[in-house]
Parts: sequence; structure tokens; C-alpha cells
Amino acid sequence: MSAVSTTVTELPEARVKVDAEVTPKAVEQAMLATAKVLARDLRMPGFRKGKVPPPVVIRRYGREAVLDETLRRSIGEWLVAAVEAAELTTVGEPDVQIGDLPEAGAPLTFSLEIGVRPEAKLGDLSSFEVGKREPAADATKVDAELEQLRERHAKLVAVDREAAEGDTVLVSFVGRIDGEEFDGGAGRDQLIELGSGRLIPGFEDQLQGAKAGEERDVTVNFPDDYGAEHLQGAEAVFAVTVHEVQEKQLPELDDAFAEEAAGVDSLDELREDIGARLSEQDGAAIERQFRDAVIDTLMLKAEVEVPASLAEARAGELLNRTINQLAQQGISRDMYFQMAGKSEQELVAEAAPEAERSLRREAAVAAFIAAEGIEPAEGDLLASLTGPAAQQGTTPEKLLKRLDRDGHRSELVSDVAQQQAVERLIERATVVSVADAKQKQLLWTPEADEDAASGGGRPWASDGDAS
Repeated sequence: MSAVSTTVTELPEARVKVDAEVTPKAVEQAMLATAKVLARDLRMPGFRKGKVPPPVVIRRYGREAVLDETLRRSIGEWLVAAVEAAELTTVGEPDVQIGDLPEAGAPLTFSLEIGVRPEAKLGDLSSFEVGKREPAADATKVDAELEQLRERHAKLVAVDREAAEGDTVLVSFVGRIDGEEFDGGAGRDQLIELGSGRLIPGFEDQLQGAKAGEERDVTVNFPDDYGAEHLQGAEAVFAVTVHEVQEKQLPELDDAFAEEAAGVDSLDELREDIGARLSEQDGAAIERQFRDAVIDTLMLKAEVEVPASLAEARAGELLNRTINQLAQQGISRDMYFQMAGKSEQELVAEAAPEAERSLRREAAVAAFIAAEGIEPAEGDLLASLTGPAAQQGTTPEKLLKRLDRDGHRSELVSDVAQQQAVERLIERATVVSVADAKQKQLLWTPEADEDAASGGGRPWASDGDAS
């Protein structure tokens, strides 16, 4: 028997109210667990530190105080249990109301209001055509790869001329502010690529035209947001000595280069190898895009109503997830908004259209799963855990038991069911050319040089706009 029982009431705009009740037994067990934690630092005559029995701890602190701490420690777990017991797929953050603290032997009651994934009504799926292009290795991209390879094998050669943008200069320098040298302002035998933009604005520009053996002063202003606070906004003069001007020389595109750079016999063979690799990469991208187009096709064949408030809730949910991930890297919430140059409300508003589309896709796939009666078997769950289990040094069976114990089995079942649904849709889809897809106003995978946001992967309309 579950520790939490629920009653669900549907509300407007794809929201529900869940009235939940935690059994008296579960409340008492949670209180005993809390008392054990409190006992760790409790000193009482007749007991060793940390060995005070839970009932004694509860009498010492008072039932209400221990129950209040229990609620603080356990409400998150009970909220999750309530959502699972009600079999809800939630969107956004819950609005939680907790009832009065229960007397001994009485249940704990609380309620929550939250958005839920909208329901979709599937249309006719007998005709399920999706456009898909063939992989290709564009000659321009092959040439670009060759140029990058040449850049990686380029050599710097000393030249007797004035330095120009793209050259590298070997210099030593001493920086001064108000005639005084400052920490970090000196360097010896430093290589600087002119035009790279790696130094303070203006520094590299003032070295253009310099020759080996020349000395010149370079005057710059440190930016107001410079990393070293004592240099922010300061004007500095660097006495620079140019030791050498070096020119980047690219190797010739010939068979010798192909052998040295890639270990192949000829330039033609190198081009073929690069083309084959680019085609393979393009093919993998096409499969991902085709998968998305299949889901979008299903979405467009379904009726789904997504209230604006629900889309905003999903956008806020995704934003908070991003902020929590950045917090692990030391980037605070306020710092993130400052870096983005936008408020939380502005970021949520920007993300709301894509959040709405995401909810439509999820609702359509969920409706297809229900219509098809897709229920992953135990073997399907274990197969999906093969990779994660290997990474964690365990077996799929042990990992599944852990997920069961931690209450995450339902999430795994949902993920695997979605994967199976999409695979079934892909099997049913009739692949048509991009030209036919555009003519029939279908979805298609974008061309190699076509951004999906500009029309690829979206319905084609005769006026050129996505519909």
C-alpha cells in the first residue's frame, strides 16, 4: 500500500488540484527517522552522544517541533509520491498548501495545484508521409575542411618586411601606468598574432607596420570590465621591442601534403576520404532531423490545446533547470540574467513558443502510445539500461532494481515507451523526396545549407511562410 493516497480534481487551463493524504504509519516512521538525525548532536544524561532513542528525542524536543522538521525533510518525497499515485505528467512548479500538523495516529494532509500535460486527439494516420533528403558531401565543405587542414599544418617563417594583419610578431614589452610599471604588464619573447583580437583592443593594431628590431610605444585603455580590478579603465603605455616578424605559410595542396597530413597517397584520395566522412556525418544529422520531422508530422495530425499559461510554466521549468545546472559551475541566478542581458520574464517569454511546441509533441506521442497500447516489457527496460549500466560499472538488472527502489521506474517506462512509439512511427512513415514534400505541404529534413528555423523541417507553404 502506498504511503500517499490522492484525489484529483481537474481545473481550467490544463491544471489539476491534488488532495493528498499521508498515512499515520508513514508520518510516524518519518518522525522516527528525523529523531535519529536530531539524536546525533543531542547530549542527555544517561545516554551516549548520538545514542538517544527516537521516542526520547521526540519527548525532549516536543512532538510538534519534530513533526515540523519531519515535514521540512519529507514534503518533497511526499509530493513526488502524490504525483506518481495520481499518475500525472506535470508541467511547471506546484502550488502547495499543507494542512494542520496532525495529532498522533492521524494522517497528514496537503494539496497541490499544478499544470499537466494536455491531452491530444489524434487525426487520420493512414497517410503518413515525411520528406527526407539524401546525404551529400558538398564540394565547398570539402574545400573548407582542406583549408582547415592546411591551417593546422602551416609554418611560421621569419620575413624581412613590415608586419601586417595575419602576421605573427615576436616581441618583448613593459607596460606602465602614470610612468610606473604594474604587475602583469611585462612579457618577454611573446608571440602575438596581429588581428586575432586576443589582446586589449588597440594593442595589435598599433604593431602593424613594425619591423624586426624596431621599438615603439603602444598606448591602450583597459576596458571597464577588465578582469583585474586595479586596471579597469586605466590608460597604459607599453614599450614594445619587435624581435621578429613571422609570416604564416600554408603548405601546397598536392599529393605530398596529403601524405604528410593524412597518410594517404594522393590529394584525390584525401578529398574522397573527407567527402565520405562528411557524408556520414550528414547522414547521421538527416536521421535525427527525420526523427524530429516524424514527431512533428504526428503533432500536426493531432488536436492539442495548450494554454499560454501552461507554455509559460514549461518555459519557466526549463529555465530553472538551466540555472540549476549553471549553479553547479559557480554561476548564480543573478549572474546568468546579467550575462543574458535579459530579465527572467523576458527569457520565459522568448522560450514560450518552443515550450508550447514541445508540449504539443509530447501530447501527440502520449496519445499515440495510448492508442497503440505500447507497454515496454521488462526486457525492453533492461535493454535500454545496457549503456548506462556499463558506464556505472554495474548490470542492467542491478540498475533497474536501484531505479525501482528510488521510485524512478515509471520515468524509465515512459522514456522507453516514447522511444518505441517513435520507432513505430518511423516504420510506418512513407519517405518522400524534399521536392514532393514541399509540393504536398509536408514536413521534410532541411537541405545541407538550409537552416531548419528558416523553413526546413516545417510545413511548406506556397507563400514561403511556415504554416
